[in-house]
Parts: sequence; C-alpha cells; structure tokens
Amino acid sequence: MTAAVRGGTAELVPDPDHPDAWELLIDGAPQSHVDLAAPTRLAFEYQRRLGHAADLAAPAGRPLAVLHLGGGALTLARYLAVTRPRSVQQAVEADTLLTGFVREHLPLPDGARIRVRGADARRALEKLPPGWADLVIADVFDGARTPAHLTTGEFLDAVRRVLRPGGWYTANVTDGPPLRHLRAQAATVQSRFGECALVADPAVLRARRFGNAVLVAADRPLPVAELTRRAASDPHPGRVLSGSGLRDFAAGAPVVTDTTATASPPPPPGTFG
Repeated sequence: MTAAVRGGTAELVPDPDHPDAWELLIDGAPQSHVDLAAPTRLAFEYQRRLGHAADLAAPAGRPLAVLHLGGGALTLARYLAVTRPRSVQQAVEADTLLTGFVREHLPLPDGARIRVRGADARRALEKLPPGWADLVIADVFDGARTPAHLTTGEFLDAVRRVLRPGGWYTANVTDGPPLRHLRAQAATVQSRFGECALVADPAVLRARRFGNAVLVAADRPLPVAELTRRAASDPHPGRVLSGSGLRDFAAGAPVVTDTTATASPPPPPGTFG
C-alpha cells in the first residue's frame, strides 16, 4: 500500500513474521512499526527506548496526559492506550496526508483517547495550556531530519511550560560521526532540565555509525538504574549515560538557540539499504 504524502511516498509493508504488523516507510526510510494484534510489541529499538521512558514516567497503569510531537503511525500512542488505559493523548503531525493514510489502513484501538492534530509541532505546543502534560514525546522528522526549530533551548522552554511539575520529556534524536548534533542536543536538554539521561546503541555513542538515541529529562530524579536494566535487556542492548557521564559526553558542545539551530544531519547514503 502506498500513498503520496507531504514528506514523499508513504508505504506500508507487511511484517512477514507477524500477520497483523506493518512497517511504515517514507521514501524508503523506515519510520514506524505497528502490530495491530499486539500494540505493546515495539519492534524498533528507539521505540522500545521511548516505551521504557513512558513506562517509568509514572507508576504502572496510571493514566497520563501525553503530548506526542510527531505522529507517524502513532505507535507510541497505541502502546500507551493499552499500557495506560484512560490516558488522554494528543498527537501533532504536520503531514495530514500521512495521518489519513495511516488511519485508513491501521485503525486505532477501540476506546483509545487519541486526538491527532494537523499542525507544526512547535506551534501546537505553544498553544497548549500550561501544565497540561505529564509526558511529552518528541519524534519529529521531515525528510529524515528533525527540523531546526525543534532542537533549541527556546523549544524546550515551551515544553517545560506545558509539562506539569515532575513531568517527563523524551526525544528521539538521530546522528552519526562525529556526533556534533547529538552532543549539542544533550547539552541543550541539560541546560533546561535538572535530570537527564541518554540511551543509545554503544556503537552510536562511540561515533562508529549513524543511528538513533533517546534523551530523557525531568526536574526530578530519574530511575536511571531501572532504565539501564531495561535498555541492557533489549534484543539490541542499549547503553545509558547520565550524571557526570552525560556531562562529559556533552562537554564543550554549544547550547542550541533559535538563532544558531540547524536541522539534524541527514542519514548517510546506504543507511537504509
């Protein structure tokens, strides 16, 4: 199944190992994976790491108010609708053609309280009332790159305004050698939140290849030990940096501002086969 969307050509490819599962591609680049029969099965490693953060943001099963910046196939929204019933969720996706394509072929779970809005992520964020969200998940890509205006300290100020006291922010960040973008994102998040952690494949953290990293932040202590345990037990184990380790990782990197920001780097040729 294919469709022309704002970001290019969207394609839903069946998962040969799971009859009700699909992978969403945009111009051939993997974006999301959804298992309609098992919405809690997160196939992509970065989605598993975002799921770990969502699991740990509050006691198990407690409903949350969640803002998803970037909709895609709504994988994490589906996950939270099952793991945290009665949660109220808003997803902001600028590509309304993509949203229509996904919802036509991959219907949301019955009773899921998920509202999808067609808008720019930062503009929608700035319109929400203060203290609305328990959790903000940022996973926004345009042409395989995160737009510049969603990488800055001012953007994070808007996130903090929308978060309730003790709320969590988590973001999917992509980068490759020499990790200038990822280090700057770590420095920027640390400039705005009291506690931060970074989860990624060890090869990505050692600047050996391009890949995904997940930043987690809050103004209260993070359960780093449990996050580390979960990341280490994933099919492709991840490493967690926090505290002095994360500060050392970001040492010397600039805090990104609206005047200095650039989009995240594009994947190198051949990244997706």
